[in-house]
Amino acid sequence: MPRLLAILLLAFLAGCMAPDRIPYGPKAASAASVEGFGDIRIYADSSGSLPQGRAWLPILRHKEINYLVLSGGGAGGAFSVGALKAWSDKGQRPEFDMVSGVSTGALIAPYAFLGPAYDKALVDLYTSGVAQELVDVRFLPRGLLGASLLNQEPLRKMVERYLTHDTLARIAAEHRKGRRLLVLTSNLDSQRAVIWNMGAIADSQRADALKLFQDIIIASASIPGLYPAVLIKATAGGRMFEEMHSDGGAASQILTIPEGWIANAEEGEWPKGPKFSMYILVNNALMPEFAITTNNTFVVMARASSFLIKAQTRSALLATYAYAQKTGIRFRMASIDAQVSYDMTDPFNTNYMRSVYNLGYARMASDSLWKDRPSFTDTLAATQMAQWR
Repeated sequence: MPRLLAILLLAFLAGCMAPDRIPYGPKAASAASVEGFGDIRIYADSSGSLPQGRAWLPILRHKEINYLVLSGGGAGGAFSVGALKAWSDKGQRPEFDMVSGVSTGALIAPYAFLGPAYDKALVDLYTSGVAQELVDVRFLPRGLLGASLLNQEPLRKMVERYLTHDTLARIAAEHRKGRRLLVLTSNLDSQRAVIWNMGAIADSQRADALKLFQDIIIASASIPGLYPAVLIKATAGGRMFEEMHSDGGAASQILTIPEGWIANAEEGEWPKGPKFSMYILVNNALMPEFAITTNNTFVVMARASSFLIKAQTRSALLATYAYAQKTGIRFRMASIDAQVSYDMTDPFNTNYMRSVYNLGYARMASDSLWKDRPSFTDTLAATQMAQWR
């Protein structure tokens, strides 16, 4: 009983400490835009046909369109980094016409979009141990009474360090060529997934473009509860307010074809003609991973959350595959297909990140990475997991 009362007291105090926000309603939310930026975002569940504007669809420059999809997965993002590095080293990596990122995939996406010249920076970010700076244990006591368990400042400093004015200018230049960079966030107020056209933001020439770009990346990568949500200023009907955006993975672990477009496939499809290849890198294991679960509140919550993410990702992949079969899109996917030990209390463990990096690199180097249909099985026996350590 005393423990229950303590938990209730903490919850009450956390609510009391929450800062006030400008109230707004669903009508304003549906009409909201980011002032001065124009058409830079859409809701993923919006019905109707594909936007036909130059700002959203890639401009055909070759005989094919290549689309890279980077999923959520926290430290598992090292898997995608390893695969991309091996792809570059083989000299076979295409210049992607579209790149999308969710959560950790949103952190990778800008550099993956800019190409192999940025591989070293990504490898350092995901294997050097710098990611462990994202966990500030000194903040935990205050975090129990605040907006999140962990301090956002280390994440913000990391994003500001690697997403600079120079990076923004290079992304803008690629956007003008007709290439597209997309990032997903979750609007917690509206409970809707938001797709942001990051190239259009970079190319806006606005003084506040870099800040908005960084805020969106941070929001997409901010795991709810672990890191605080990001408030983004919006306007509707002449009124200004702040929307609350958080981890894109809360809505979907992958941004492939928006759900509104899949649901209305008969009304609008991707342009006919060019060969369209979609490469999906899933920074999570999708196969069942057996483990005796400790009967502890946080362990059970984490285990159930892991299960939910697997199921959510599988469903999204199956829906994308069905759409691809219907529309002639060439489907390729890869995921962490070997059991690599992971400690939930050490979310950015360097050894784990190096292990999944090596796995992604090895799979790509040996031409065993891609599957041409959704695959959720363990291709390596659990006893082989030690070779990735």
